[in-house]
Amino acid sequence: MKILLLFVITLLGYALLDLAFINLFAKAFIQRQVGWLLAPRPDLGAALLFYLIFVAALLYFCVLPADSIGKALLNGAFFGLATYATYELVNKALLDRWPWPLVLVDLCWGVFVGAVVSGLGWRAGKWLGSI
Repeated sequence: MKILLLFVITLLGYALLDLAFINLFAKAFIQRQVGWLLAPRPDLGAALLFYLIFVAALLYFCVLPADSIGKALLNGAFFGLATYATYELVNKALLDRWPWPLVLVDLCWGVFVGAVVSGLGWRAGKWLGSI
């Protein structure tokens, strides 16, 4: 039960940060970079599935094995880099006109959000007694 609560807390933290980033900064930037590819409405089911998988993997690979907040932050930063780079660099390699500015911003965001959410998850896990 504690792990499920940890998952929900971490999921909420990630969703709030990511949605704030998208709506306050990235929406106009993404529109300028690849607006011609955007769907009129996001696929919320696909977005939810991504959030669930990403947070589960973040907990499994970054938060639960960490013996300190510093380790959780480092694990999360590298995990964020690796996962966001997978998406962005495959797009850059395969899609015509995929812009470098988008790649760089997304990689930085992946490092930041991976670290912050892992730190949050680690603190929540300590508080709940699940770490």
